[in-house]
Order: sequence, then structure tokens, then C-alpha cells
Amino acid sequence: MFSLPQQALAIKSDVEDFFNKQILPNNHLWHEQSQQGQAIPAIENTIRTKAKELGLWNMALPQLSDSEPGLRLSNLEFTGVAEVLGRLGWASRVFNCHAPDVPNMELLQLFGSDSQKSRWLEPLLDAQFGSAFAMTEPDVASSDPANLETSIIRDGDQWVINGTKWFATNASNENCRLIIVVGVTDPEAAKSRRQSMILVPTDTPGIKVKRNLPVFDHTSANGLHPELEFTDVRVPVTNLLGQQGAGFAMGQARLGPARLHHCMRAIGECEVLISLMVKRSTERTTFGKRIDEYSSTQAAISLSRIELDQCRLLVQQTAHQLDTVGNKIARKQISMIKVAVARSYQSIADRTIQLYGARGVTNDTPAASAFSRARAFRIYDGPDEVHLQTIARLEQQEQSGSLLDHYLLNQEV
Repeated sequence: MFSLPQQALAIKSDVEDFFNKQILPNNHLWHEQSQQGQAIPAIENTIRTKAKELGLWNMALPQLSDSEPGLRLSNLEFTGVAEVLGRLGWASRVFNCHAPDVPNMELLQLFGSDSQKSRWLEPLLDAQFGSAFAMTEPDVASSDPANLETSIIRDGDQWVINGTKWFATNASNENCRLIIVVGVTDPEAAKSRRQSMILVPTDTPGIKVKRNLPVFDHTSANGLHPELEFTDVRVPVTNLLGQQGAGFAMGQARLGPARLHHCMRAIGECEVLISLMVKRSTERTTFGKRIDEYSSTQAAISLSRIELDQCRLLVQQTAHQLDTVGNKIARKQISMIKVAVARSYQSIADRTIQLYGARGVTNDTPAASAFSRARAFRIYDGPDEVHLQTIARLEQQEQSGSLLDHYLLNQEV
């Protein structure tokens, strides 16, 4: 098991103390304000100011410069903090550690020009506004970027964008000011060189929000996943992020840490679900027996603990690899945690629902919403099938040239 440095443990303790005193007691108020239509509930802004004053800020960005605000935790150091933040869906926003802003800030850190960083990165680091990432399209299998149809054509000193995107999280939120759009700038290039990324201000003419998509029949004022239509959207050529044709490679650089952070937070939510299962099993009786006396209940809790601790170790290993050898070398482990955590997340949420019975499918517990998030998690950021394909291919590459044939040929008959 990876042990965290004392400084990281101290920060986790500070975050947990802040969470217990400032965030959890205000959860009911946050939801009330959200249901009133507040895109960013007032209580969130109040608590965020306090977190920033304490320096608990931008903890998911290890590559901050000396002039940029934040704690510069490594990926491994952030694992403990992320678990705490995962206990409530909005907690990450208080510390400016939420998606899609964090991976978008990482893109700007890695590939943005000085002027792009000044206009977009600095305000995002200060949480002055939000951002979105638009890659997925409704009419093609977007897990293969070669399928993308949105066109980005140069016309003099402008890029002209046409196409439809969906699940562009946060793009229709009133605080969103920037959309990073992935589209095809050269359809004749090699598959991995066709796409580019363009920085598009949300007030650019030609952007239409067609609808906000429900996820398992659920929508919220601050968790919007819109479908967007881009019609002759024009931005300056200087809004190209990075190099033309580098969109695929840049997307991989963005998705690695993003997948890791999703997995970290999911583990935190699963800890809550296991605690709820234990609580329920000791308080409920059926047919003259307490629920925790049934073998099915014992198995549900035990399997959940086994699966979650396995996932935690795998996530810590992956975080360590990202810190030491980089995103490209760790891509097999990134795919492994994406599959393992998503499936365990869904299983643990499902068991929690089952233990709570009728109450489990309501909003009286977080189990139902956790189940819907977990099921969606097996699709977004790459579906299970794509990650399993990646794992198998990389495993085959690693096994080539091994001593396996030697072992097989020398076995005693």
C-alpha cells in the first residue's frame, strides 16, 4: 500500500475538518437553493470563500507555477483528499477541484499560449467563472475520435465551427464562459491527426443550447449536460489550443488525470454507501431477525469492502505512476481503474439500494443517485469495452518476448 506523506495526511485532515464543519451541515440548504434554480447556490459561494482563505484551494493541480494559487499536491497526495470530497457531489466545487474545470485548466497549463493563460487559465484558477469541454457527438460513436464530424475550417484569420455536441457538462450553466471544442481541422490527415481543440467563448454568435439532457430521468440546475449546436461559429485563429492536428494527443493528456479524479471521488462516495449499509443492517429487523444476521446482508457488506479496498490500492498505484512515469506509460493502469472502480461503484450502490428496500429507490438516501452516476460512469470517459480493449492490447505488448514459451516447453510431462 502507498503511504501518504505526513504533509498530505495533514491536508486531508484539514479538508475533512472543513467538510464536517462547513459543508456537511449545509448540505440541506445547498439542495434547497439548487432546487430554487440557483446555478451556484449562495451557500456554496460563502463556503468557497472560507476554503480559499484557508488555502484549501486548487488541490488537484500538481503542475501549478509559483505564481498560481493552490497546494500543488501530487496525484498520489490528492487521493486522500479526493475521497473526502467524493462524499458529497458538490464538495469538490468548494475547493475548485471539480470537473470539468480541473482537466480544462490542465489543458491550458500544458498547451495554452501566454495570452490564452492570461484570459482563461488565471480566472479559472480563481474560480471567477466556469468552463466546459465539448467532444462527444450524438450521431457517432465518440469513443473513437476518428468518428467526430464537427468541422473546424480556417477562413482567413478565423476558425469556422459547425456541428452538434452533447453531454458538454456545464456549458449551459450561467457561470460558464469558455467551451473547449474538439473538431476536425483536416479530414484527410491520419486518424490521430485530424482533430484540433478550439477555445470558444460562450457568448460567441452561433452557439445554440438545444436541450439539457437528463441522466436517468434526472436533471439539476447545477449539473447540466447540454446538447449544443454550432452554426458558423467564428473565433480568431489565435483561439487554437496547442498545435493543429494535436487534438487527439491532447485529449489523452486531459483524460488520464480526469479519469483518476473521478475514480478517487467515487471511492469516497462508496465509503458513505458502505456506512449506510452497516447502519441500516443494525437498525432494521425482518421476520424476527435483525438484518445483519442474514448471510445475504453479511455478503453484501463484505464484498463491498473487499472490492472497494482493492480499487483504492489500484487507484493509489495509478496515481503513483502518473506522478513518476507519466500519463502515457500509465495508460493501462488508467484503463484498469476506470473499469474496476466503475463496476464496483455500481455494485456497491446496487447493494445499498437492495438493503434499503423501497427507501433505496427514493431520494431519502444517496443510493439511488449514486447508482445512476455509477451506471453512467461505465460509459463516459470511455466505455468499459474500449478500456478492456486497451488493457488487453497493452498486456499483449508487455507479454511479447517473455519467457512463457520457455516455461511451457520445459514442464515435466
